[in-house]
Amino acid sequence: MEYKNKLIRFGQNRVWRSYSGGKVLDQINNESVPVDSYFPEDWIASVTKAVNPGRETISEGQSTAIIGNHSLDFAELLDLDPEYFLGKEHFSRFGPNPMVLIKFLDSSIRLHFQAHPTREFAQKHLDSNSGKAEAYYILQVREEIDDPYIYLGFQTPPTKETLKEIIVEQDINRLKTCFEKIKVSPGECYFIPGGMPHAIGEGILMIEIMEPSDWAVRFEFERAGYTLPEEARYMKRDLDFCLDVFDYSEKSVEAVATQNKKTPHLLTAYADGSVKESLIDDKTTDRYRVCRTKVITNITKFESEFYVGIVTEGNCTITLDDEVLTLHKYDKFFCPAGVNNITIDTENGVEIIECYPPLTN
Repeated sequence: MEYKNKLIRFGQNRVWRSYSGGKVLDQINNESVPVDSYFPEDWIASVTKAVNPGRETISEGQSTAIIGNHSLDFAELLDLDPEYFLGKEHFSRFGPNPMVLIKFLDSSIRLHFQAHPTREFAQKHLDSNSGKAEAYYILQVREEIDDPYIYLGFQTPPTKETLKEIIVEQDINRLKTCFEKIKVSPGECYFIPGGMPHAIGEGILMIEIMEPSDWAVRFEFERAGYTLPEEARYMKRDLDFCLDVFDYSEKSVEAVATQNKKTPHLLTAYADGSVKESLIDDKTTDRYRVCRTKVITNITKFESEFYVGIVTEGNCTITLDDEVLTLHKYDKFFCPAGVNNITIDTENGVEIIECYPPLTN
């Protein structure tokens, strides 16, 4: 199998979760009868295993790579030539792991209130090199949803003792008084650091970018008739342990808008008016980076590191040497570090979200 100077594509990689959704993902994949189910996520370029208590015998989360007519486990592909795919410096520091996990997330209901550990907490208490700092890129909202929102941070923070009482009693109405809704729209990007309590509202399709782990403190146990088993609530620890995960600081709606909602910054301007913008950079987090490239007609991109690309608007062709790959809206691909440049052509414009690993310097 020849893999040099080729983009790696990915098919569906649907993963079971404890909330329902996925109808829009079904529509994107041209399913004959799109439905919401407990497979609301599609994990992209993943070498991470999903943690689903009760489904331990089922391997979920790791992506299958597609090169021409060949397919194999993405982790196995990286092992074939990790310096080519990931870059020498990245491989020497992190091994054959991209160190970033990307997902399509399609919610039909509001997700559980939850929080994720920081990397520092995970290293100290969970024997893990990754916490779970997240970023959201909003793609679209279901037609029936008039007020798309997320919850992000405590606007009226409880004390640790009060939060414990709320969780033990599962007083969700009281819990909601700690939050205000953050309105969201397609094209917006938000950063959610470890420790920040949050929940994604119903009817939202997004790209979720995160550290490559599945750590979660889910402090709301029941959603839409499904009750989380105890082992799925506190990372297989207990509540007192997990209360130290939370950031109890006050986060006003205005602070979220100025600190967590990310404003695009121009990185590259091309001759035809195309641009490459930074959404999440190393000033926000050292765990990954996110960019957005908007192509008007034709550009040639030179990159020195690998990235995962997702077409979010329009169609295009990408040329590498004598290979031409046609991509449509919501197609996803992996561009190896060993690829020197690609040429993107589009008739009516194309937008691509690009997810990069941590910097190595």
